[in-house]
Amino acid sequence: MVYRIFVEKKAGLDNEARALKNEISTFLGINSVSGVRIINRYDAENIDKGLFDYAVSTVFSEPQLDNAYSVLECDGACVFATEFLPGQFDQRADSAAQCIQLISQGEKPTVASARVYMLYGNPTEKEIEKIKKHVINPVESREASLDLPATLKQDYKMPDDVKVLSGFISLDESELSALVSDMGLAMDTDDIKFCQDYFKSEGREPTLTEIKMIDTYWSDHCRHTTFNTTIDKVTFDDPEIEAAYGEYLAARAAIGRTKPINLMDIGTLAAKCLKRQGKLD
Repeated sequence: MVYRIFVEKKAGLDNEARALKNEISTFLGINSVSGVRIINRYDAENIDKGLFDYAVSTVFSEPQLDNAYSVLECDGACVFATEFLPGQFDQRADSAAQCIQLISQGEKPTVASARVYMLYGNPTEKEIEKIKKHVINPVESREASLDLPATLKQDYKMPDDVKVLSGFISLDESELSALVSDMGLAMDTDDIKFCQDYFKSEGREPTLTEIKMIDTYWSDHCRHTTFNTTIDKVTFDDPEIEAAYGEYLAARAAIGRTKPINLMDIGTLAAKCLKRQGKLD
């Protein structure tokens, strides 16, 4: 059985809802929305009713900060919900499931979460669609059903045939280089040769999916603008963090590091120091 609970920040603490209302009027130019409510919805399965009721005030909500409802009254509002796409990691749901398992010391329940948006006023259908487009990122989320599902179990259709790269493990270096170019891979020839050696040790040919997956995780997604933004001024509220930053600056000076300070440098400096000390190859 699937149990459902709705959790909403109490009046005065609903900062996210008030911020969205402001964005609707100032950014989207829609003035027909007089109020906004944002409610977190949780569905849970493989859990007994007693444990679920206990989790409502200990896991899903904080009674001093939140209101919890078993039924959500629409009050004439326009209501829609959003959820992560299948396959996207739902940290909110996973954290709740882990907390419940810690309480029960039993099996981990299945938990799904969604965001419910309630728009008050008299927005037109066109304006509602504009608001949905604003809050739903199609890369990771979609509009969710408002109905209670019979089960949270998801069935995924397995592909009938997965293409195998026949002859991959016997390609010479020039053929591997051509394969990288033809497939538009992010890895270089040395990288694909490393993959080839692995599949040789496995005694089999890789599937197209395997090579694409390796290439995706191999590519340098971490070098995002955020990580390479130069940090030229920092203020601290926590003395321990300030001390850690001081150690980082001292370590930079010790190895003669002159490149700009950024999150990428902060994250990789320790390895550079260990290498300079001869503790890493």
